[in-house]
Amino acid sequence: MKLVSYKTEETEHLGVFVNGHIYNLNSCDKQLPDDMNAFLKGGDVLMERAKKIDAQIKSRVIEPKMEVFFELLAPVPHPSSCRDGYAFRQHVAAARRNRKVDMIPEFDQFPIFYFTNHNAIQGPGEIVCMPDHFQKLDFELEIAAVIGKKGRNFTVAEADDYIAGFMIMNDISARTLQMEEMVLNLGPAKGKDFSTTIGPWLVTPDELAQYKTTAKPGHNGNAYNLKMTCTVNGVEVSTGNVADMDWTFAEIIERCAYGVDVLPGDVIGSGTVGTGCFLELNGTGLLNDPNYKPQWLKDGDEVEMEITGLGNLINIITKAESDFSILAIKK
Repeated sequence: MKLVSYKTEETEHLGVFVNGHIYNLNSCDKQLPDDMNAFLKGGDVLMERAKKIDAQIKSRVIEPKMEVFFELLAPVPHPSSCRDGYAFRQHVAAARRNRKVDMIPEFDQFPIFYFTNHNAIQGPGEIVCMPDHFQKLDFELEIAAVIGKKGRNFTVAEADDYIAGFMIMNDISARTLQMEEMVLNLGPAKGKDFSTTIGPWLVTPDELAQYKTTAKPGHNGNAYNLKMTCTVNGVEVSTGNVADMDWTFAEIIERCAYGVDVLPGDVIGSGTVGTGCFLELNGTGLLNDPNYKPQWLKDGDEVEMEITGLGNLINIITKAESDFSILAIKK
């Protein structure tokens, strides 16, 4: 099932995406809420009701009215929190090699994550950036999981059962702001707090069963063979695979839930796939060729991410009508 959040006029709704069309779930079953947050809080009971409606639409047992005039939103427009992991060893190793530092051994000991701004979540469409953001503005190609029920202190063997679905994530990053603050051993924060895009829909795990594969040696939990690509203005700049995750979502979520509740609507990103950002690509390019010309996102760029089974997430980078700069403010 592909769950979507969308807006008609000024009202947000919850629907399913079937054969290229969106259908409102609440209009098919009044016991289903008309927003994603309330739906996820209903847990397995509401999920099963929604899957029944989805199956009836697909089999044409029912033929509800399809939505025509709408704005597609982030699948989870108002997450209860947003964490981002560090699951792909290839990305971490390449980034450290490009900085001429050794691979950090702790990466292989436990999964880590940071909290980002859950109030800056956006879906497909325009992303408005301030002038300072354009100082080395970057994409990050990721997959994200969404928590579907409350829990704490559960094990990796139980963790996959807490996942309501998956979606594409673009952890948009302003590298100059990020690197400036990380010198002080905090962050990333300001360099990543202005926009994280997710979408275009939330795909339930059962739809990805055909893509299941074996986790990396020494790791546990579900793994998926899903191709990942990113293009900028139609030119492919990144390719990878969800199966390249070293730390599985089950392992990441087990750590997230230690001593604290994970909640329905929590978004958890995988971290960047290998080759999945300009920071890594530019560093590798310069390491191999001193004349390499680094690339960063610019005003007007179209960033399109695609992951097998999860669809395409398209964003347009737009410059805000402002010249205000915090990089210029120094004591």
